Amino acid sequence: MNIESLAWDKQDGLLPAIVQDACTLRVLMLGYMNREALETTLQSGRVTFFSRSKQRLWTKGEESGHVLEFVSVETDCDSDTLLVQANPRGPTCHLGRTSCFPEAPSSQLGALDALIERRERERPTDSYTTRLFEGGTRRIAQKVGEEGVETALAAVAEGDDALLGEAADLAYHLLVLLRARGFGLADLEAALRKRER
Repeated sequence: MNIESLAWDKQDGLLPAIVQDACTLRVLMLGYMNREALETTLQSGRVTFFSRSKQRLWTKGEESGHVLEFVSVETDCDSDTLLVQANPRGPTCHLGRTSCFPEAPSSQLGALDALIERRERERPTDSYTTRLFEGGTRRIAQKVGEEGVETALAAVAEGDDALLGEAADLAYHLLVLLRARGFGLADLEAALRKRER
């Protein structure tokens, strides 16, 4: 992104910056960035805004510790609005909520994938996911097969709730299998995008 090519002149040197959770795609908040805030975000890896009330740069979480770890930024077609993707570390909203927009839609699969990634990294001893990872790829693949069969059987012999429950189990185990092989939901989505015609 060429920072100088952005439409800074439209709103007195400020651009609205919509922040989205990089995993769940939930809209977290709206802030404003000037050139310096955007440069600071890119250099520090922490999402930084220009506070209109304080008239200074403000890094999200500088008081609460609930930072937004920068992932990516893109601009809209008019170069006057930014879409920032970040990984939140704690609630984003000052009211203690995940998002400043409490009913903002999000991807449950994205949230599940992020949880599985944490379980793989942290390996809590009381976690079923940890036990799966420690059982190895072969055991996880076996579980995916079992859940696939149970999903198919539920589709032809059981009610809707049973089908959805089995499909959820299948999706969970598939995400664990992908993570065991070094992939995540983003990689699966990239593979699906390649199939678009």
